[in-house]
Amino acid sequence: MARRLGIMGGTFDPIHMGHLVTAEQARVDVGLDEVVFVPAGAPWQKSGGRAVSAGEHRYLMTVLATAANPFFSVSRIEIDRGGPTYTVETLRSLRASLTDTELFFITGADAILNILTWKDAGEAVDLASFVAATRPGYDLAALEEHDLTRQVTLLDVPALAISSSDVRARFEAGRPVRYLIPREVEEFARKHGLYGTHGQGLAAADVGVS
Repeated sequence: MARRLGIMGGTFDPIHMGHLVTAEQARVDVGLDEVVFVPAGAPWQKSGGRAVSAGEHRYLMTVLATAANPFFSVSRIEIDRGGPTYTVETLRSLRASLTDTELFFITGADAILNILTWKDAGEAVDLASFVAATRPGYDLAALEEHDLTRQVTLLDVPALAISSSDVRARFEAGRPVRYLIPREVEEFARKHGLYGTHGQGLAAADVGVS
């Protein structure tokens, strides 16, 4: 029987509990043998927007966040490739190197709705089955309009209102992020001065100090 590998792609800036819950839910519901997290190297769709944290920092935060789950692993394939990151290139590389393996690309509903803007989107959906985690506020009816329902498995995941952008905003405002991201990720971000946290220790609200 072919091995079933989940691929959890994302910027992970920072990785949060929603990512981990989604990966675990996909592993169980889709029947995956393993989920590999693939932090993006230089996300092309973010090139004109905000600055993305260094790839090495995002990779190490992802390693810290996933270390306790024996079914999770982290790949450097996009971090080490250099240049703009395209999902289809990652899928091509994995398909070429992995034999007797079915690929399942896991992402959020918002990304699925933009799938037709991706580079070589038609090839991407041929290389892997897509798993879309539902999030509040996204209308997935567009999948039917573009005849993508056969290639996309919808995954009902609880508590996906968490977002990396909100976590970054909380860091910058000095608001608590406990239970939104793993403790190790919070400590790493503060240690390296990410998200406007330079020089900050753990907030009293985060450690239960009154």
